[in-house]
Amino acid sequence: MTPRSLHVRLGTGIDYHALEWDPGPQARHTVILVHGFLDHAWGWSRVVEAGLGHLHVVAPDMRGHGDSGRVGHGGYYHFADYLADLDDLATVVARDRLSLVGHSMGGSITSYFAGAWPERVSRLALLEGLGPPETGPASPERIRSWVGAWRRARDTKLRGFATVEEAAERMRKHDPLCPPDEALRLARLGTVSGGAGVQFKHDPVHLTPGPQGFQLAIARSFWSAVTCPVLLVDGARSEFVGAGEAMAERRAAFRDARHVVLPDAGHMMMRHVPGPLGALLGDFLR
Repeated sequence: MTPRSLHVRLGTGIDYHALEWDPGPQARHTVILVHGFLDHAWGWSRVVEAGLGHLHVVAPDMRGHGDSGRVGHGGYYHFADYLADLDDLATVVARDRLSLVGHSMGGSITSYFAGAWPERVSRLALLEGLGPPETGPASPERIRSWVGAWRRARDTKLRGFATVEEAAERMRKHDPLCPPDEALRLARLGTVSGGAGVQFKHDPVHLTPGPQGFQLAIARSFWSAVTCPVLLVDGARSEFVGAGEAMAERRAAFRDARHVVLPDAGHMMMRHVPGPLGALLGDFLR
């Protein structure tokens, strides 16, 4: 099924682009797929094709990513803004039943949403979405670093690439498990012509450290408020997954959670094993 592009003007003031897979009006279960940091909606397409075709699926480009709007001069990407956007988007697109799937940063967004509005979420799947290592609250040093980086980012253009193929190779440098054809497909969809070549579509401001670090106590307060069944998925070959008691403690914060490790998958599992991941999510969401 080929997705159609949606453009939604949210109440938060951002123009959002999303992909929609709609098998028909009989599909009353809406699933919103939320991508991770510096990714975009097209990264989900092979997963949807592999196992979610029976559902009404919407995959947005989050603000400042892909073809969605940027905050503009004077604005910043505070984490809570993503929650306000998701609230607006879900209000517009969700049908009778709403489930959420989030990858990496998108896992934090969707799990916080499910904790803030537990009555609205039927199922929640987090793909390596239990947060980074704890970095603590705002501090004088962190604020100085944030403001300085923000100032530099305002005057910085994203690195350009001579060709889409070169951009795809850059992706594979950071994600060597990504098949070359998939990297090229995503580079074509995730870049825009600029200067003498192409540039990735995300806002350079995303590359700055935020004013507030990840705090586990805050995350747990949201996770413990989630009431729906939760699927926690890790990649067996991921370099980002923490091990041992620390991650077990994070998983234990949910009332009703199941943990699955996907063989042959790294952090960007949607690129590595779209078939097994789509089947796993399809069974869970069914």
